[in-house]
Amino acid sequence: MKKLCTMLCLIFTLPVFAEGDAQAGKEKSVSCAACHGADGNSAVDMYPSLAGQHQKYLIKQLQEFRLASQTGGEEGRYDPVMSGMAAPLSDQDILDLAAFYNEQKAKPGSAPEDVIQKGQKLYMGGDVERGLTACAACHGPRGDGMSLANFPDISGQHAAYVKKQLQDFRAGKRNNDMNGMMQDVAKRLTDEEIEILSKFLVGLY
Repeated sequence: MKKLCTMLCLIFTLPVFAEGDAQAGKEKSVSCAACHGADGNSAVDMYPSLAGQHQKYLIKQLQEFRLASQTGGEEGRYDPVMSGMAAPLSDQDILDLAAFYNEQKAKPGSAPEDVIQKGQKLYMGGDVERGLTACAACHGPRGDGMSLANFPDISGQHAAYVKKQLQDFRAGKRNNDMNGMMQDVAKRLTDEEIEILSKFLVGLY
């Protein structure tokens, strides 16, 4: 019930008619550039690239980082860096930043040859015998995600970042996924499979 209330609060935090201003978002993103790059393409593999990410997903994550800072990590998505960065953001700031990053173009990457075959099989087909859902079912065959369903674009994302997120979902350290879907998937992944998927996604477009 507590989770449901939190989700409803997040959903209705921003007016449905509110829109972000990408130019204003660009100006507000100066402090974000050190980790995420001036255009949302992070040069540091432990930080996610945000260029081209769905606005709805970005808004949700920023809201939840902010919520975690307000509740001491009891609610939302806690991160020692991002929760602090999101703490002073207004609703309009969040909308503007999301609009800016959504308009940026993601730079293509490439996956190591030795993971492509296994990664493709795992990403597209999962493992029926183990009840492992295919990643493509939610994130699409090219990793573009589904904006309306709030599934993020994971194509071209840094391997180190993806690996940590999958490990955190598996350990329950990250639990802001819809209905625990990612936690359920990650719990079925082996260390080797996480490594393969993380590297495979870098070259998925």
